[in-house]
Amino acid sequence: MDSALSDPHNGSAEAGGAANGTTRPPSTPEGIALAYGSLLLMALLPIFFGALRSVRCARGKNASDMPETITSRDAARFPIIASCTLLGLYLFFKIFSQEYINLLLSMYFFVLGILALSHTISPFMNKFFPANFPNRQYQLLFTQGSGENKEEIINYEFDAKDLVCLGLSSIVGVWYLLRKHWIANNLFGLAFSLNGVELLHLNNVSTGCILLGGLFIYDVFWVFGTNVMVTVAKSFEAPIKLVFPQDLLEKGLEADNFAMLGLGDIVIPGIFIALLLRFDISLKKNTHTYFYTSFAAYIFGLGLTIFIMHIFKHAQPALLYLVPACIGFPVLVALAKGEVTEMFSYESSAEILPHTPRLTHFPTVSGSPASLADSMQQKLAGPRRRRPQNPSAIGRSKKLKVNPPKPNLSSICRCPPLPLGTTRHRKRRATCLRRAYGGAGAKPGRCWAVNASYEESNPKDAAAVTEGSKEGTEASASKGLEKKEK
Repeated sequence: MDSALSDPHNGSAEAGGAANGTTRPPSTPEGIALAYGSLLLMALLPIFFGALRSVRCARGKNASDMPETITSRDAARFPIIASCTLLGLYLFFKIFSQEYINLLLSMYFFVLGILALSHTISPFMNKFFPANFPNRQYQLLFTQGSGENKEEIINYEFDAKDLVCLGLSSIVGVWYLLRKHWIANNLFGLAFSLNGVELLHLNNVSTGCILLGGLFIYDVFWVFGTNVMVTVAKSFEAPIKLVFPQDLLEKGLEADNFAMLGLGDIVIPGIFIALLLRFDISLKKNTHTYFYTSFAAYIFGLGLTIFIMHIFKHAQPALLYLVPACIGFPVLVALAKGEVTEMFSYESSAEILPHTPRLTHFPTVSGSPASLADSMQQKLAGPRRRRPQNPSAIGRSKKLKVNPPKPNLSSICRCPPLPLGTTRHRKRRATCLRRAYGGAGAKPGRCWAVNASYEESNPKDAAAVTEGSKEGTEASASKGLEKKEK
């Protein structure tokens, strides 16, 4: 991850000297100011619009646009992974041919750049399509396995408008692949930055502090301690940095003396600024105090980086100045407003799952364990309130409060015997018992003891339906044994 702001000018090696090895004429102050101002403006655009789109992304229900949440564990491991990746790229460039590595990386970022740029311009292009445009829906689905073991690898939904945006982005991709022009490079770089700020979400402010603090050390070490980051930034021909020529006024679009800004200096502070915007919205005060504060802090930090780099004529780790500004300014505002606790207890994932219950406070318990145990015993031993029951519902109760004398089911029930121990046997015996006691739910012809007159007039029902009298006696007897055992 390139995260350094470099100032290659005045014929230094960082500028990537001319093919014949001659030194370039020094850039004019107007050209330098134009280059720095353009880099600052290009850095602010993806942060501002990416933060606004991250709010809609968190509230959206489209599965293809769901954000990727960064947890505290991910934030702690990110500087280590970035360091290993950076060192691996440095060794690759030292061992293998730079041309073949850049060719492979160019093809990889060609595909990623087209997708990122298409996703970026899609909301803007929708305004230009007519209302009668035939917008058909499509779905790209890749699965692995079959049957119950089938797993989705890619599930992407798109429409005809997205295909038009994809075609326009492909034109920029071919232009970059053939010419490696700095404008095409910047279009892809801006698309990567905006998508990163939009789709990468920090779950809380503490995670953001961990991530920014770790990358603060990472950036300082790899820029000041070694030449690894500067070497990779100059050798890596991929849209992972924004560039702007300092000799644009002299040579026009064919200028080649570039100042560069790594995308890491945009995306990493950008996702923290987007988090503060979502925190502002969660406060429901119709103000974006923390967002504007952090945004102004980013402008101050990046301007300070450019100033120091111009004074010392050396590449600077931008996060060295951006991290203290982006964290310190909002925390000072929170201290002044008395909202530090709300800031650090805010969870961004609650926006995606708004109905998730959260424990906001713990109940207070006082007294010794012995007194608490005594009070619990007294509550258990106290009289229980009984809910008044409807007389018609007493027969439905599984536990009879008053046990009347058990009737002789063999003389009053004509239910045919069923195999003992089966579920059907137990249910029918229990049903026959309830009806023998005259409970609700007795149907004509089901039990002879309940409605003998109906059975006499309908003799066919007796043999077909009265099948559970013995079941009731056994069920009640088993319940009585269980009560005694308890």
